[in-house]
Amino acid sequence: MMNQASPYFMFNGNAREALDFYKELFEGEILNVQTYGNADYPTPPEAENLIINAQFKKDNLFFMVSDTFPGSTVEIGNNISLVLELGSEEEIQKIYSRLSEKGTVEMELQDTFWGAKYAKVKDPFGITWDLNYTKS
Repeated sequence: MMNQASPYFMFNGNAREALDFYKELFEGEILNVQTYGNADYPTPPEAENLIINAQFKKDNLFFMVSDTFPGSTVEIGNNISLVLELGSEEEIQKIYSRLSEKGTVEMELQDTFWGAKYAKVKDPFGITWDLNYTKS
């Protein structure tokens, strides 16, 4: 079995905007962007520039994104939460601060009973991030 599942985020036409946000947030890179216009099947003109698949990578963080096909929608909400285990107090503070700027804080960054710093923030695209730094 693989060590990590790869999350796949679906968006209603704003996948490119989401990728740009994540690139700035995590200082990673956007890879292999393909649009519906690049696909080898009939695509309506309004879908030409929508993303059919793209990847994001920063160290061990990896996920894929796509826009829905015109006429389809995805419900943005609390159906996904991703846990990020961060490597230092400085790193968790940096990511928390960046997410908090445009997102909605669901739980403030705080010390926890399980010996970690932890926060829960929903980003502007409806994805909830559980930020955790386990203290030594």
